[in-house]
Amino acid sequence: MIALLQRVTYASVVVNEVTVGAIDAGLMVLVCAERGDTQKEADALLGKLLSYRVFADDAGKMNRSVVDVAGGLLLVPQFTLAADTRSGTRPSFTPAAAPELARKLFDYFVTQAAQRHAQLATGEFGADMQVSLTNDGPVTFWLQVKPAM
Repeated sequence: MIALLQRVTYASVVVNEVTVGAIDAGLMVLVCAERGDTQKEADALLGKLLSYRVFADDAGKMNRSVVDVAGGLLLVPQFTLAADTRSGTRPSFTPAAAPELARKLFDYFVTQAAQRHAQLATGEFGADMQVSLTNDGPVTFWLQVKPAM
């Protein structure tokens, strides 16, 4: 599974002109399931995401997690993160999980996140979403957990 996390001062997701998710300071995270991913990879990625230290401590060093600062967490499904861009000028999405599995894994990821972090909002799987954010820093990280071979 893949997570592209961005530290934000604000982020929101709009679907059909309705805001379906929004947070103030925290992390906006694009989430993607790849072929072969299971709940095991989802759990590992969530654990890493919630403990990843990208917020400043009193000395100004990135030493606090979103949990430590009680920040918002906006999870947005985005299958295009799995794109294979190695050849040509059109991406291939064969590395992405099939839509049915991807939806199940995203829903599972959200359910597990809600049990571990109170400030949670989401985008809408399969919808045409407009995502807005103010990147803080900017601070952006790519996290990936691959299935064991």
